[in-house]
Amino acid sequence: MDIQGAAPAPREIDTSGLPMDQAQALVLDELRALTERAEPFAAILLMPAPPEGRTPAVSASVSVSASVSASGTSTAERVRALKMIRPGLTALCRGLAFVAPADIPAERAAAIHSGEQLWGCPTMATQDVTAARAWAGARVGG
Repeated sequence: MDIQGAAPAPREIDTSGLPMDQAQALVLDELRALTERAEPFAAILLMPAPPEGRTPAVSASVSVSASVSASGTSTAERVRALKMIRPGLTALCRGLAFVAPADIPAERAAAIHSGEQLWGCPTMATQDVTAARAWAGARVGG
């Protein structure tokens, strides 16, 4: 089997056991590292359940309040981090698959999804990790 020209497998980033603010910070750190490799990639983001009655995605954080989260990062810092890595995402990211926990209502699961306009690359949201893996794999030609 010739693996020399093979596209890398999608990167799976599991933040499912973290509070949402820490999950957001970890996702941004991991995506920054992937863009710094300067190679095309796709990522599967296993997200925690969003808090009830709140849209926790980074897009909801664009209100740029300066509140500091338990992770020590402020909303404004996370927004700045996304703005810094967005050009790399646009150039290198073939897709981000957001996976919400399967045991929550679909309406709450939809709250984790942020669109292509925010991230600068194709996105999808699902509660089915197998579907996310298949979509991300197809995005990188795997």
